This record gives sequence, structure tokens and C-alpha cells, in this order.
Amino acid sequence: MSEKGNILFSGVGGQGILLASELMAYSLLAAGYDVKKSEVHGMAQRGGSVTAQLRYGEQVYSPLIEAGTADILIAFEMMEAARYLPYLHKGSKVIVNTQQILPPAVACGQLEYPENVLARLTERGIEVFEVNGFDIASAVGEVKTVNVVMVGAVSHFLPLDPTAYEGVIRSKVPQRFRDVNLKAFALGRGSMQ
Repeated sequence: MSEKGNILFSGVGGQGILLASELMAYSLLAAGYDVKKSEVHGMAQRGGSVTAQLRYGEQVYSPLIEAGTADILIAFEMMEAARYLPYLHKGSKVIVNTQQILPPAVACGQLEYPENVLARLTERGIEVFEVNGFDIASAVGEVKTVNVVMVGAVSHFLPLDPTAYEGVIRSKVPQRFRDVNLKAFALGRGSMQ
């Protein structure tokens, strides 16, 4: 097992970032990796920033990702992709949901949503993969599955068979939501092929 990596999840409260990071962690554990995870969700109930850091490999001692060492950033909102730029390096991949969630200052007209958010990343040699998670989740009939769409999209870049994720979804998601989440995962994964 020579694969190892650092995955940073970012978004705003209510987007299901914590569940997405749990599904990813359990999938990697099921495949035999050592996994450490940490999360920050201070102002999540007020639409504030939420992050989760996940590190995997043969042996991992800390869940915290140092600046400049994130291999993958999963951004559940476009501006959140730019917010965590200091964690990325030239070889990083950013899988970003193209949804825009306006911060209160923007929604009230005090500030403007920044233009060309993703261009700032590509200008620095970072690979950006856009996912229209909201439309994909709408297509499966449940917009709350955007988080699982994003797990599906990032699964394309990780050394696991899709069945590992599917097994974890079956065991961790309540039965009444399993089928729609499995569809969301499959469509998210398919969006990267």
C-alpha cells in the first residue's frame, strides 16, 4: 500500500460536509488504509464555513493538513474553493460544486460575489474539476444528496473500487435514503469520466 493523501473538504453549514467526510473515511478504512479525520463547524448553523480534513495512508499520525499539502480539495461552494487556496500546491486537484451560496454581506448588497473565482486557482497551475452538484442531485430527486454527488466525483481520483463507497453508503445512510444516495454517488462519479 503505497498510496497516501490529504483531502480537505470545505463549504458552508448545511451542505452535508461532515457526512461526506464520514463516507470517505469509512470507505478508505474498509479498503485497509489508516485514516485520521478532523472537522471544524463553529458557525455552521448560521451559514458559516465548515471544513473537514482527512488524511489516509499506510500509517497516519495526525488528521491535520498543513498549508501547501492538500492533494485534493472538495469545495461544496465556489468561493470556498478560493478560501482554502493556501492549503493547495501545484499538483493539487480541486473538485468544486459550481453552486454559489451568497454570504450575508453579499445577499444584503454590502459586498459583491467575487468574479472568476475558479480562474484564480487555474492561474496557479491547480487542476479544477467543476461539478454541477445541484443539478445532478435534482436529477435523482433529492437536492440534499449534493454531498454524495461530490463524494462520487472525488472517488474517481482515489485508489478505491466504487463498491467500497457503495457498501459504506448502504451501511451508514438510513434505509429510506439509500437508493437516492447510491444514484447520486453513481452520477457524481460518472460526471468525472
